[in-house]
Amino acid sequence: MPGQAAKVVITERQQAVLLALSKSRTESRLVVQRATIVLRAFGGLRNEEIAAEIGLGRTQVGRWRRRWQAAWKELTLLECREPRKLREAIYEVLRDAPRSGRSSTFTAEQVTQIVALACEPPEKSNRPITHWTQRELRDEILLRKIVPRISISQVGRYLKRAACQPHRRRMWLNTTEKDPAVFRQQVETVCKTYQEAPRLHAENGTRTVCVDEMTGLQALERAAPDKPTQPKSVAKHEFEYMRHGTTTLIGNWDVVAGQTLACTLGPTRTEPDFVAHIAQTVATDPEVEWIFVVDCLNVHQSAGLVEWVAKACELQEPLGKKRQTRNLAIAACAAGLPVRLRPSHPLRVPAQAQLVAESG
Repeated sequence: MPGQAAKVVITERQQAVLLALSKSRTESRLVVQRATIVLRAFGGLRNEEIAAEIGLGRTQVGRWRRRWQAAWKELTLLECREPRKLREAIYEVLRDAPRSGRSSTFTAEQVTQIVALACEPPEKSNRPITHWTQRELRDEILLRKIVPRISISQVGRYLKRAACQPHRRRMWLNTTEKDPAVFRQQVETVCKTYQEAPRLHAENGTRTVCVDEMTGLQALERAAPDKPTQPKSVAKHEFEYMRHGTTTLIGNWDVVAGQTLACTLGPTRTEPDFVAHIAQTVATDPEVEWIFVVDCLNVHQSAGLVEWVAKACELQEPLGKKRQTRNLAIAACAAGLPVRLRPSHPLRVPAQAQLVAESG
């Protein structure tokens, strides 16, 4: 007489992982089947019903129910402590248990050399590519005689096991500042500005804005209008287009509100363009304090910008020569706007880190 089936319990996050595995087209067929078993068991189906749906025996279904039941407590604890590792842990539960068999074809040293090769740039191997592919890696492995022979799929399995993705790349920006102490101070200044933005906004209504530009935007016009959607036919977009030159976007991102503000669209990004952009931004709310976070572009620390700020706030302090590297005291309001309060002493910050425009 058959015994009682193991009770299956899953959390909401575990259910999401199991659903993804059950519908995956890249995981093995066995893992997909086992994830489906756990989901169907959680739905209240009996082993016989699950077995008939999946095409397995009732005993096999019961085995995977019991394995999930035995591992559930550890999975739940891992989900609370390290949720990022939950998917890998569930995958380990659903995969085959280690079995005795013939020893591995490749040694640990050879596998390490394969992964290390994947971490090298292809140019080092005199290959005219920018990213490694599994086929190119296999060819280079054999050329270097790391192993006598290996399949492309085996190379992929080693890379997946090592969580190494040589085909992917993310953008990275290196600092030009050579002094670590100066760079650290600059980073702390900018980070502190962002961290204090919500508090300053709540207490004084201060607007913290990140400013940047996107140049060379193409102004394109399609050669013919689009054709609308029709039954059995999607909308058609004209392929050919006409060029109307390029334009430049100077954008503001309100850190607290999380939205763009008073962006400028024009043909150029010159010193007068940026000064006008700052003036029009402050003019949108002249009664509050403004903090602008910018990068080290010349127009962001130009003499014209400093002179505009100084003239607007009637500062008498010598401002130095154009592009002088010393820190500038910049506390300003928009030109032509009434100034209600002025600080007793200017706020000194790195000119390349932030520009403080104060009015009201």
